[in-house]
Amino acid sequence: MSKYEPATKPTLYFIGVTTGKSSIMKVFPAWAEYLGLKDAVIKGMDFKLHDDPAAYREAVAFIRDDPMSMGALVTTHKIDLFAACKDMFDVIDPHARLMDETSCISKIDGKLICHAKDPISSGLSIDGFLGENYFAETGADLFSMGAGGSTIALTWHLMRRSRGDNVPGRIVVSNRSQHRLDEIRRIHAEVATDVPIEYVLAPKPEDNDAVLPTLKPGSLVINATGLGKDAPGSPLSNACVFPKKAVVWDLNYRGDLIFLDQARDQQVERDLQIVDGWTYFLHGWTQVIAEVFHIDIPTSGPSFDKISEIALKAAGR
Repeated sequence: MSKYEPATKPTLYFIGVTTGKSSIMKVFPAWAEYLGLKDAVIKGMDFKLHDDPAAYREAVAFIRDDPMSMGALVTTHKIDLFAACKDMFDVIDPHARLMDETSCISKIDGKLICHAKDPISSGLSIDGFLGENYFAETGADLFSMGAGGSTIALTWHLMRRSRGDNVPGRIVVSNRSQHRLDEIRRIHAEVATDVPIEYVLAPKPEDNDAVLPTLKPGSLVINATGLGKDAPGSPLSNACVFPKKAVVWDLNYRGDLIFLDQARDQQVERDLQIVDGWTYFLHGWTQVIAEVFHIDIPTSGPSFDKISEIALKAAGR
């Protein structure tokens, strides 16, 4: 007997940690109206960090078997849910298979489909705020703190040989635990790339601080740890010093965002460009909504601008 109530309207689930605090709860109804998704609703499913595999399996089985449950966006639990549930999917897309993660669950013709949408949504976000040829022009490095699904996706996007010269001078990935570093190293080994990559075990913020002086000016420095949203704090200490002209990106847009405060304190002195996770939020959700409800949503242009405007108004930003 499932603990979940059968859906009475077309329902998109949000599998996360503190889903009720997300702007999507206000934004989705406004988007649904604009996109013509009649009666569609969104519902959160909250799990503890690294929850019991049986809990993930119960949720996925419910979505699979309930006719009005259309699919789900998965955040934070992308890797753990995939590990627990991969045998339950009828189709696993190539990104999900490479990255061993689930960021989107959809259904079509009786089949349950696992997608990894982050390579697309993170790529759209990065290329949006960096511009077309940033790494080729600057030779900058990439430092991503946190070795979870988001870093796997964005490093995949930026490191591929098919990007020509427009790749980071080097990539540094840090994480508090070794097993995630081992996992991302394994995935990187399957990607055609010439970019040198370093993996740093960083149990303390000071370990991440120590990487910053080794980065070239203009480097992209990313908080992909969830700290500031799923848990309090920052992956850096207040003694950190960002590289000159660095682009500082927090994948979060809500929470205490201490990482962004640390960057703002140095913005003028170090000439920093600071970016929060709002556009990433927009691309992440619209990619999943398009997949789950089998509709086309543009990724740029007037229609995407309208979607952004609706979201800003609904979220009260």
